[in-house]
Amino acid sequence: MSGEFAFIQSLRALATHPAARNLEDDCAVLEVGSETLILTHDMMMEGTHYLAGADMADVAWKLVACNLSDLAAKGAEPLGVLLGHMLGEDDEAFASGLAEALWHCNVPLLGGDTVGGTGTHSHGLTAIGRATHSPVPSRSGTQIGDALYITGQLGAAMIGYEALRDGLDADHIAYTRPLPRLGEGQALAPHVTAMMDISDGLLLDAFRMAEASDVSIAIDSASVPIDAPENRRMDALTWGDDYELLFTLPAGIEPSVPVTRIGQVEPRGFAPLFLDGEPLINAEGLGYSHN
Repeated sequence: MSGEFAFIQSLRALATHPAARNLEDDCAVLEVGSETLILTHDMMMEGTHYLAGADMADVAWKLVACNLSDLAAKGAEPLGVLLGHMLGEDDEAFASGLAEALWHCNVPLLGGDTVGGTGTHSHGLTAIGRATHSPVPSRSGTQIGDALYITGQLGAAMIGYEALRDGLDADHIAYTRPLPRLGEGQALAPHVTAMMDISDGLLLDAFRMAEASDVSIAIDSASVPIDAPENRRMDALTWGDDYELLFTLPAGIEPSVPVTRIGQVEPRGFAPLFLDGEPLINAEGLGYSHN
């Protein structure tokens, strides 16, 4: 067995500190004195996370946004970021986009590293935050009877990517410059039983939440709000890059921010995930994974 899942499995023997959460969450949760720090690190690679020839200002923006989205899913307040950057021809544009994103999110750059090299360009960012609520939300807290919700709409990033890929004069801002749901995450954190961001596709991320919580999650596909043509609904549910929040609330608890209910949590049955009543027994084809 190879690929992302197998590699992460091999690392679990090293990640024995409680802060690592057995590598089953998007962030480390580190208790330091009276504070709880939230730490996350995401990378972006040319040809995988962005198209060759992309505006490097957009690449920098998205690098910040996808990391801060992980903090949002923990209800964290960002404290700063550390940058890892491979030098290239458009470093000035990258720095400009980085400045825009950090200013927009009111987050300081604390340091990092730059390297020269040849081949495919890659960039990494470590985001550091402070928990605003304890316990810090995880993927694994979902309870039977909870309702399942998402913020925003899905599919706009997919449509924006396709417009860029095909050279069309169409809106692509949802793909190139997503906005992390930091305010919503902080507002929801005291109430949710589980929360994560939708980065790899709604169905895959819901599958992961169900697995982590040892429950079944039932989703009504028609209730999911999409910003894409109706005939692309299933694509919107699996494509990813939306950076919306997926979360569960106990029955009778009303969300404190505008959201949409898309399903419910049930006792663990034949499959972790049910879509319109049909069981989905494995994660293959439900979203994006690195192989």
